[in-house]
Amino acid sequence: MTDLWSALCLVAVLEGLFLFATPGAWKRAAEKLHAMPDRSLRAVGAVVVVLGLLALFVVRRAVGEG
Repeated sequence: MTDLWSALCLVAVLEGLFLFATPGAWKRAAEKLHAMPDRSLRAVGAVVVVLGLLALFVVRRAVGEG
């Protein structure tokens, strides 16, 4: 459970860094996302989830072998 909370905290740090460093670019990206159809957003979200799970598997496996 500690790993989950650590991961969520890291996500918050990264999101905050993007907002802090480039607020204008973040707003433009949000506007583009708002203009995208829901179906496209779901597809992008699904791809990101799958890639994230694969990356997590690879990292966990590499750490376990080290």
